[in-house]
Amino acid sequence: MIKRIAIIAGETSGDILAARLIKALHIHNPDLVFEGIAGPEMQSMGCKSLYPMETLSVMGLVEVLKHLPTLIKVRRELIQRWTQNPPDLFIGVDAPDFNLPLAKRLHAKGIKTAHYVSPSVWAWRQGRVKKMQDAIDLMLTLFPFEVEFYRQHQIKAVFVGHPLADEIQWEGDRWVARQALGVTSTASKVIALLPGSRLGEIERLLPPFLQAAEQLIQRYPECTFIIPAAHTKARIAIEALCKQYSPELPITLVNGQSRTVMQAADYILLASGTAVLEGMLSGRLMVAAYQVAPLTAWLLRTFKLLKVKYVTLPNNLANERLVPELLQEQVNAENIVIEMEKLMALTPTERDYCLGRFKTLQQQLQQQASTTAAAAIVQQFNI
Repeated sequence: MIKRIAIIAGETSGDILAARLIKALHIHNPDLVFEGIAGPEMQSMGCKSLYPMETLSVMGLVEVLKHLPTLIKVRRELIQRWTQNPPDLFIGVDAPDFNLPLAKRLHAKGIKTAHYVSPSVWAWRQGRVKKMQDAIDLMLTLFPFEVEFYRQHQIKAVFVGHPLADEIQWEGDRWVARQALGVTSTASKVIALLPGSRLGEIERLLPPFLQAAEQLIQRYPECTFIIPAAHTKARIAIEALCKQYSPELPITLVNGQSRTVMQAADYILLASGTAVLEGMLSGRLMVAAYQVAPLTAWLLRTFKLLKVKYVTLPNNLANERLVPELLQEQVNAENIVIEMEKLMALTPTERDYCLGRFKTLQQQLQQQASTTAAAAIVQQFNI
């Protein structure tokens, strides 16, 4: 009997996770049919996309408000569609602010639900976990400590590891990566700048990144810089900002290939997010930065919504500051230069310690995640 699975991803990282999961589930049952909100990776695996994935690509508390009417409309239409013609299973892939309320409504209609990538309820807005108790039949977690948190709240969870740990080459050859990118410079310090994939991130973070790069090259003339553009709109924005802030800076701008860019780099300056985990799994030293809208930052601080000591995943996993973090007003050229110079000045012993901790975490997360997640779903739901 052909079974139908509803599945939703909200951004590029979720699209990749979902595509790998679809592929692994098809090994168990080649006749499975998938539909929902899908990016190009999911669609290449045969998933029918009912709306553009970019509809859900919104971050922050305040930033989402202007998109709220569209998000509500899409959710309402999906509830109607899947209530009238129920799927055998709904899988939300990340995008918790959209997927979890949708899962709750579908679950109330008798539809089984799973969520892949635990939302960071252990980090902030912990009250959300109570809403999951009547919404999620199975939580698939990327990190081992999350399982116990859910067990304490009577939600079944399975640690499946992180797909990126299975895919990303540890300490890949820098010269091979540079050749692949067409970087022929003999500079002894190659620095990757990754200001994010969303236009808002790029507009906030790239100017101070470029200003810091200008200072660094004055002090270290052997530096050169690489920036990956996640998509066409990102490239246009990056080119405009580079022309405005640092027209003479030696920058190689490439389309996509962020992982290859990381492998090519000696050091990385990047937006906090999944990319920091990718940098850790690549075995590269990094400085992470992030800014949200001022009102969002005020809400987070005033209501103490953050429950963790660190923002980046490597630091939270290790419970120590392996990756320097610059947030909000700390994100300026002077602070970035200070932290980058600290990385450059690490002794061999200090460098080996940091990379050794990264390697240990990488090994913990290598669990053949897509295969493990698919097996957990098949066992739980008899797909």
